[in-house]
Amino acid sequence: MGAVKRLAASALLFLLIAACGSSPAPGTYSTGGDPGDDPCARVVSAIGYAGLLLEPEGREDAQDFEDAVIGRLAEVHGITRQFGPRLPDSLAAAVRTVESTTADLSKAQVPRERQVALLKRYRTAAGQIEAGCR
Repeated sequence: MGAVKRLAASALLFLLIAACGSSPAPGTYSTGGDPGDDPCARVVSAIGYAGLLLEPEGREDAQDFEDAVIGRLAEVHGITRQFGPRLPDSLAAAVRTVESTTADLSKAQVPRERQVALLKRYRTAAGQIEAGCR
């Protein structure tokens, strides 16, 4: 009976691996898009999606850095790493700031005071990207 269970478990594992498909290409940090997508559209969309869970500008001190917020900021980080290098050169500094701030904002163990300071820096750079992509 043990051999049958091992065989069934192996078959199930094989099916799960096959169903998940191949892993993304190196340098791919987001899913559901095409590497040929418009970089401004992708980055601005990610910023906007994260913004839905953020307190209004000026109220960063009231921000709850719950898992959903951290997850969306992690998504901004990945999409900016993937598509940011293709944004206009004039946005390079803002891209670097979004990448660096979201790298830390994507970690739950960052002290709250630092999260608030990073969020303020992120907001300024994200706004520059949104304005520069119009």
